[in-house]
Order: sequence, then structure tokens, then C-alpha cells
Amino acid sequence: MSNPVLLVVGAGPGVGASVARRFGREGYDVALVSRSADRLTALGEALQAEGVTTGWSALDVTDEDALRAAVERFGAHAGHLDVLHFNPSAFTHKDPLSLSPDELLADVRLGVAPLLTLVQAARPFLRSGGRVVATGSMAADRPWHEAASLGVQKAGLRNLMRSVDATLRDEGVRAVTLTVNGTLERGTVFDPDRVADATYAAVTQDAGDWRVEVPYPARADREG
Repeated sequence: MSNPVLLVVGAGPGVGASVARRFGREGYDVALVSRSADRLTALGEALQAEGVTTGWSALDVTDEDALRAAVERFGAHAGHLDVLHFNPSAFTHKDPLSLSPDELLADVRLGVAPLLTLVQAARPFLRSGGRVVATGSMAADRPWHEAASLGVQKAGLRNLMRSVDATLRDEGVRAVTLTVNGTLERGTVFDPDRVADATYAAVTQDAGDWRVEVPYPARADREG
């Protein structure tokens, strides 16, 4: 039997890389998509050196045709896709009085819209038990006004993920957003490796008691 396959869209050096390593340790083959060819190659080769079967494709995730082709290529190569991890976001340091409508839409086009392409292209390869997971943020509920578009992205992403879950759950495919309630920083509770552990736990939660949004850290952890 072939290994399960994780596809990471937005595979940067932080959470995306940590999620790839976490799932790789669990026996997953890994497919990576990101814009930076150099960083993507470095990550892919590092994972291969660690014994993780890895493929990658450098592309702009806002290019619908390119993203769709890459997802279909990965799916056809393995014959299946088991976990889709959606991780991209745009950070524009502007408040609502300086952010232009075009800038807002461009950020949403990066941080939300490619989820549609990902899920639609991957659907033929998702088996019952497949999972879609997205990296969310406290900005969805508590936006920082000086980066107004980030909150819009994360609120829209969480909303869309709920629709993805409702659309696919009768076919045995579930979706979950991991809402990260802090700023990523190595050596803290928000270390990308710890976020990756939480991502794996969210993906492997009991389907009979599925939560479409999982906070990280859990409330008890935040209060401890």
C-alpha cells in the first residue's frame, strides 16, 4: 500500500516547513508548492535527506492555471491526495485609511482565493478520510488595524473553510482551520514546530466529534 500524501500550498520556512516535517515523520510523502524556487528546493532537498519522499513545484499560487496543473500532477503521480495544507497569507502594513481596494483584493487573492483552486483540483484525488487544513489567525476576530487586510484574509479563509467542510463531509472529507492565537516565534509556544504538532492533531481528530475550527493554544494552555 502506498504512503499517504500531504500537499502543502504556501510551503515557506516557518509553519509550512514544520508541517511537512511533522507529517513526514508520520510516514507521509510530501508535495510542496511555493513561489520561491530557491527556498522550495532547499526545503525539498532537506526533507529528502531526512528520508521523506518529497516533490515540489515553484509557482505563484495566485496563478490559477499553474496551481491547478501542479495539484493535478501531484495527485496523478501518487494516485491520491490525503491531506491538503493551505498556508499562504499576505502582510501589508497599512491601516484602512491607507489601504487601497486593489491592495485589499490582491491580498485576498493570495490569502484566500487559491483555496478554491486547491480543493477543486484535488477533489478527484481525495479519498474518504481525506482532510483539508488551513493556518488561521487570531486576526480573524481581533484584527490589528495597521495590517487591516490580514484580518480580512483570515476571517474570509475561516468562513470559506466552513463551506468546504459542509460541501465535502458527506463524502468523508473534512476541513479544519487551526486558529493561531499569537505571533510565530521560535522557542515559544508559537514555535512553528509546535504549531505543526497542533496541525497534525487537528487533522487526526476524531471524525465523530469533528471541530471545524481548532484554537491554538487551547484555552487551558493559554491560561496555564
